[in-house]
Amino acid sequence: MSKLVVVGTVAFDAIETPFGKTDKILGGAATFIGLAASHFQTEVGLVSIVGGDFPENYLTMLTDRGMNIEGIEIVTDGKTFFWSGKYHNDMNTRDTLATELNVLADFNPVVPPHFKDANVVMLGNLHPAVQMGVIEQTPDADLHILDTMNFWMDSALDALKEVIARVDVITINDEEARQLSGEYSLVTAAKKIHEMGPKYVVIKKGEHGALLFHDGEIFFAPALPLEEVFDPTGAGDTFAGGFAGFLAASKDYSFENMKRAIIYGSNFASFAVEKFGTERMQSVTNDEINKRLEQFKALTKFEILN
Repeated sequence: MSKLVVVGTVAFDAIETPFGKTDKILGGAATFIGLAASHFQTEVGLVSIVGGDFPENYLTMLTDRGMNIEGIEIVTDGKTFFWSGKYHNDMNTRDTLATELNVLADFNPVVPPHFKDANVVMLGNLHPAVQMGVIEQTPDADLHILDTMNFWMDSALDALKEVIARVDVITINDEEARQLSGEYSLVTAAKKIHEMGPKYVVIKKGEHGALLFHDGEIFFAPALPLEEVFDPTGAGDTFAGGFAGFLAASKDYSFENMKRAIIYGSNFASFAVEKFGTERMQSVTNDEINKRLEQFKALTKFEILN
């Protein structure tokens, strides 16, 4: 069986949206990525760090869903990373209310021996130096996939560019693509980012879908129109989990298969936003996933008449 290493936060979130608010609940990039990737035929190994305040039942839930947690370091006298945010009515903009790095401030990721030969490595949104440490521990991976954000472009651009030069795929949103490239057109932005190193550039556009760029070829995947969006937190990470999980399971890294992976990623993200935090991703079934894939197919299928 193939192997997928997922590096990122396993954390606490507190969220407020127009639909309500939560106290501390389970969150973190690696959590969302892992929950999506665990639906595929691949071994998923999480690499992260938590404090002594992290509930045992959360770790049990991850293992019950088939994830390997050997790479999650537990600092018993420390506190787990915490993020709190408030979304506005359009759900596309949010205010960060609190960010407490806690044990994440000293995170030095260690990939378990069993996962050093992973086929695919998913680098969740973390400091570029942490991401580079994982790349160096997994030099033989078929595919390194990078997720990052504008915060690192502002504070650690040189280190980020070194990481970008070493990865095969980068996934960022449209605002970040423009900032990283200095270009407004996403087509031109993708060309510039491609020149930095990655073979594939994925630009996420939230409720407006995602774009895949490779050697002059472009593919667009829509986002499924939903009646209700309760909480967008983790949607991008869930997208990354579906994308990386599909690629790891299929071991096919061609442009045609990347297109399928983008659709799978968008499919999983459409579930994540339906409830607060990880709740929906913990309950989603394979039947529901397959039915929604058919909806994605119907959304874009048409015939050109002569």
